Amino acid sequence: MIFVDGLPFSLNFSSSSSSSSKSQPSDLLAALMEHQVLVSATHSFKSIQERKVSASMDSKLITSSNSSRYVYLFQREYATVDPSLVHYVGTDEATTCVGVVIRNRKNGMTSVSHMDSPKIVDIGFSQMLALVVDHNLDADLDVHLVGAFEDVSPNHASGRSISQGKRDGYSIPLCRKIVETMQKRPEKFHVKTLCVLRHNTKYDSQGNALPIFNGLLVETSSGTLIPASFDKTSRCPDEIVRRLRVSSSYEDPSWQGKLLDTYDTKTDRFIIAPCSWTKRLVQIVLSLQSLSDSEILASCSTSPLAEGPEFVDNERRLWNYLIKNPDWRTTFPMRQPRVFERTGDGGWKRAGFSSQGQGTYSTPLKSLQAF
Repeated sequence: MIFVDGLPFSLNFSSSSSSSSKSQPSDLLAALMEHQVLVSATHSFKSIQERKVSASMDSKLITSSNSSRYVYLFQREYATVDPSLVHYVGTDEATTCVGVVIRNRKNGMTSVSHMDSPKIVDIGFSQMLALVVDHNLDADLDVHLVGAFEDVSPNHASGRSISQGKRDGYSIPLCRKIVETMQKRPEKFHVKTLCVLRHNTKYDSQGNALPIFNGLLVETSSGTLIPASFDKTSRCPDEIVRRLRVSSSYEDPSWQGKLLDTYDTKTDRFIIAPCSWTKRLVQIVLSLQSLSDSEILASCSTSPLAEGPEFVDNERRLWNYLIKNPDWRTTFPMRQPRVFERTGDGGWKRAGFSSQGQGTYSTPLKSLQAF
């Protein structure tokens, strides 16, 4: 069930909603978007300067000799982290996706996901909560939602069902499904930040809608939420394979309706669960290779005008890997996961690999000591 400002939230109790509203909100999401406490919290969140996370070792940014440990998540992934082992957890590259943060107030256990479709919300919440609530349904859980923007006019989406798909855009059905799932579950979800849809929308000089923020970072010890973006060097480990799993998971029946397993909470290791891809996907990629940059954006993105400058390059690097490795068993021999362990400086090393070459990954969190 959803709580706001310590009180259970329902459509029948709207006295704390914006006084400027002339009519009763039409659904749960609209009502939450108008709640004065959440509107105020969103304004406060938007006043925080976005942190740009990089693997730069610039000494000016290092204020401690001890590196911080972090976990980074790609689209459709999730991770539950123990604050005694991990200092920060974050994600970015969300346009029509939503970064979801659930944190247990009592023990600090924090789960973060990068949700990209209403179809993975129900099971996704069960995955996220498995190690957060620890069978205690009375636990108070702080929730933050960041991402998604008004990719269609609100007037066009008014009163339409989630099943109408693209006519509602991508952001509204996803946000609606997330809040409806929280409301129907037995856990106590205290919504603290709701920076989505119109609260996360700006416009360029041509009038195109764009997200204000497409990423977040959580300090696990305090629960502090920070808007963030990550550069290529900080999205690790195993970037290309993890990106590829997002595309291939749609054809892999073992991942239907689920978030992608990527991190082991108890051992503080990345254990990237295997995913298979088909010859059909390889053929699709071969046909996409000849497209121009603008055609790639139009064909491969849910929000072509809102993507970052790295989107096309990321797609091409992913396709090159897939063409070179058309058989998924080359990447996941005997369907075994790819395991990465912490290095002494907080980075990652592939288990069983030497410290040379692609087995070792850097960490950006020395620069985050400036927080």
